[in-house]
Amino acid sequence: VQLQASGGGLVQAGDSLRLSCKASGVNFRVNTMGWYRQAPGNQRELVATITSGHSTNYADSVKGRFSISRDNIRNMVYLQMNSLKPEDTAVYYCHTTRGGDNFWGQGTLVTVSS
Repeated sequence: VQLQASGGGLVQAGDSLRLSCKASGVNFRVNTMGWYRQAPGNQRELVATITSGHSTNYADSVKGRFSISRDNIRNMVYLQMNSLKPEDTAVYYCHTTRGGDNFWGQGTLVTVSS
């Protein structure tokens, strides 16, 4: 399984970014896909997940600002991040599972300046 994340960068508070993740080696259509993040000194935390049926789940801290979506043709999952805040600064990781094992992308850094 390979998860290739991209789209991070340095933005100002209030700006938007869209993260992308290309998945391979997994039956993408049936897998739940997720985005997690880890800020310096903090544990990795869930940001959002999307099931094969496109049901979504969000951390309270991002509800109303972030939106997760998926393209089952291109094996892509996206995270649209609006109204970014400095506390959203973190490395964002794409995630899925296969056979009970967790798989993570390499992470993409999002830095939000105030």
